[in-house]
Amino acid sequence: MARGFESNGPGGSRARPTLLNGCPTGGRPLGHHRRSPSAGNRARDSTRSPSPRPRGRPRGDHALTSNTSEKSQRTLQAWTQQQRYAEAMIPIIGELYREHGVIVTLFGNSLVNKSPLEIQELHRIARVNVDPEIHITEVYPILAEMAVLDLAPARIDVGNLVTHWRGRSRSVSVADFVRDELAGIATGKASIRPNPQDVVLYGFGRIGRLVARILAGKTGGGDNLRLRAIVVRPGGPDDLQKRADLLRRDSIHGSFSGEVLIDKEENALVINGNLVHMIYANSPAEIDYTKYGIRDAVVVDNTGSWRTREQLQKHVEVPGASKVVLTAPGKGDVPNIVYGVNHHGMREAGAVLSAASCTTNAIVPVLKVVHDEYGIQAGHVESIHSFTNDQNLIDNYHRKARRGRAAPLNMVVTETGAASAVAKCLPELKGKLTGNAIRVPTPNVSLAVMSLFVEQAVTKEELNEYLLKASLEGDLQNQIDFVNSTEAASTDFVGNRFAGIVDAQATQAQGNHIVLYVWYDNEFGYSRQVVRCLEELAGVVMPNFPKRARAV
Repeated sequence: MARGFESNGPGGSRARPTLLNGCPTGGRPLGHHRRSPSAGNRARDSTRSPSPRPRGRPRGDHALTSNTSEKSQRTLQAWTQQQRYAEAMIPIIGELYREHGVIVTLFGNSLVNKSPLEIQELHRIARVNVDPEIHITEVYPILAEMAVLDLAPARIDVGNLVTHWRGRSRSVSVADFVRDELAGIATGKASIRPNPQDVVLYGFGRIGRLVARILAGKTGGGDNLRLRAIVVRPGGPDDLQKRADLLRRDSIHGSFSGEVLIDKEENALVINGNLVHMIYANSPAEIDYTKYGIRDAVVVDNTGSWRTREQLQKHVEVPGASKVVLTAPGKGDVPNIVYGVNHHGMREAGAVLSAASCTTNAIVPVLKVVHDEYGIQAGHVESIHSFTNDQNLIDNYHRKARRGRAAPLNMVVTETGAASAVAKCLPELKGKLTGNAIRVPTPNVSLAVMSLFVEQAVTKEELNEYLLKASLEGDLQNQIDFVNSTEAASTDFVGNRFAGIVDAQATQAQGNHIVLYVWYDNEFGYSRQVVRCLEELAGVVMPNFPKRARAV
């Protein structure tokens, strides 16, 4: 049982994590320290006459030094107190996730599997972005009350719960407030599906390996998506070892924070306890997934080799597969889905779907909220995009114009389908946007610059305030992030889980003309969107709480 919980045995009632003097500690109130011997001596000697001030020492230096020392002690104690709260939160967050499938978030940022320092940093970011400030000392009591309830799987934003609590009459106890806010999921239902949804990765490149990491990272938390197989072309005798090493290590995203083992007998990888078969094939037609115990699988085609409905349909014509999701823009009548904007009805949209492109996923959520509020008349989107592995290390032939030039040495002007793809997700913007791209010599994180003419004039301050609100609450808080730093640069956003990050410092507004800068991790942020599409197809999308929007 997680630390901080009491139990009356199997099936017994669960108690709140112990709060001593209102603090999550092992017996002393936060900020309390035993007196050291030297401190005791100073206390006993306090009646002695002060020593004469050394000659030549300016008056007031002693007081200044004393004040500085006291401030230093206060800041250290405050930080230590925050760390104790963060440490006390971890077992509660883990218990809620492992036993109930509850994902605890702070203004859209997951707190699951985070270290104390990471939890403290997310609270620091919240203090910067939210007025009045949110403190970890306010979050912990609400989290402790959540631990008492028998909750069903859900995403619960404790940051928004705190802001709601502030707006309630203090005559209501925290326990009653939390019970009232979460009444809709206090059902004890442990899983959304009776059985996990099987997932197959067709291809194991940049996106495939990140999707594998994300799916494996969800193991144990009411995991309703289960990676069952990876399909690759036949390799050499050490192929399985190489695939395992590529999953374990990544030059951009770092080491995988999980376990990857090799099962040679099954020709499989064991990723966080999940047995994942490695299937060798040159085309979908060669595969029978049922031989591996796979049924009704969603196949994620991350090769980009096939884009049309006719080509992609081959994935679902083999035994054991029911749907296919392409991790690239689909051609023709293939639905292009940006989760959060046009994902509703995915399950009824047929067996062939596309998760669009990384750039489309980055810009569409921001375009939607801007259009909803101000009305977009026309605009241009310029994607400053990191190079990808379809480019060349040195100059060589490429079927597309300019793409053959050396990627690490050049900025390459090229085309992008993101602007035209917007219309598939937001039909109301059809014909209103143009687009272009510049491939630049960085391996990851891209930037979309959107120059838009809107119907309603707006100032920079008003626009940023509106976009901040959209990032903190509402239907797109998991797609839109917000940064307001004069020192932000591209590497800061490696591993960012959002589809796009609005750079508030770069925002421009002059009457009806606005310019927005949106960063995006074109690998990891996009992979998170792909997984959200898989969850929607599997019917395992968790409800978000609290339900009511808060005022910013």
